[in-house]
Formats: sequence, C-alpha cells, structure tokens
Amino acid sequence: MSDEAPQDAAVKGVLLSGEENVAARLRIEREARGWSTNILSDRMNEAGFDMNPSAVWRIENGKRRINLDEAIGFAEVFGISLLNFAGPPRLAARSRALELIDDVVRAFRETQRANAAFTRARDAFDAYITEHPDIREEAEVMISNSIAEVAMENADASMPLGSGPGPAAPQPDA
Repeated sequence: MSDEAPQDAAVKGVLLSGEENVAARLRIEREARGWSTNILSDRMNEAGFDMNPSAVWRIENGKRRINLDEAIGFAEVFGISLLNFAGPPRLAARSRALELIDDVVRAFRETQRANAAFTRARDAFDAYITEHPDIREEAEVMISNSIAEVAMENADASMPLGSGPGPAAPQPDA
C-alpha cells in the first residue's frame, strides 16, 4: 500500500506515468479508428517507423517499453501532438479538450516569445535614449500613445457590438 495521499497519487498519475499513458492512449487511439494492430504497424512502417503488430500489442499491454522515436511515430500516425499522446488517457475521450489544451500551451508560448521580444525592444530603446537624452520625453510620449492606441483597438475588437465606444448597434423599433 502506498503512503501517498489520494491527491498526490492523482497528480503523479497525470504527470509521471508517461509510458503508462502512452500504452493506454495507443489502444484508445487505435480502437477509435477501428484499426487492428496489423493496420497500425503497417501505418507506422509506411511513415518510416519500424514496427510489427506484436510490438504494438506488447506496448499496449505493458509488456514492452516504448522508445521516444516510436512515441513520435505513433503521435504522427494518429495526427496528435506528442505532448497529448503522452498525456492522461482520460482526456483522450475528449478530443476537443486536447485541442484546447494545445491552443492554450501554444498561446502561452507565443506570449512568452512576445514578452521576450518586447523586453529586447524596450532595452534597446532605453539604451538608445540613454545616449540621446534630448529626445527622451518626446519618444516616451510617442511610445505611450502608440501603446494606448493598440490597447484601445484590441479592447474595441473584443467588445460585442453596441457595448462600447463607437457607433451603437441599431435598435429595433418599439
């Protein structure tokens, strides 16, 4: 019997059992497509990943470990990300959840890259202004105004029609 608290076990099951997740996902994804182990091994071989039907069965049943190249191959053949392929099998039944998880992670990465690009641009600007203090005030005002304008454009774009600045949506006659 384990000393882990139920919550700790649940977290460990999601985060630390990638190989077990892959074995379960392999069967789920294969069966969802109505593929036999023979068909899946054929698809893997066509994609350039050496795999026989017996190996598919042994991986699914925890009798054989999967290597990274094989996991990449399965994810490619199934058309899903490797991250989701190794993720919790319970999410496999919710393909929309997996798509949204990918979207959130992708957006987070884009945000991180954008923040780094902003920091680099701001640092370069600050270094330039340090060398040219006579234009600091005017340049800072220009940056502030431009950023405020972009923020307003984004705010307007995210508001439903008729709920913010700009022309109101036509109202029906009473």
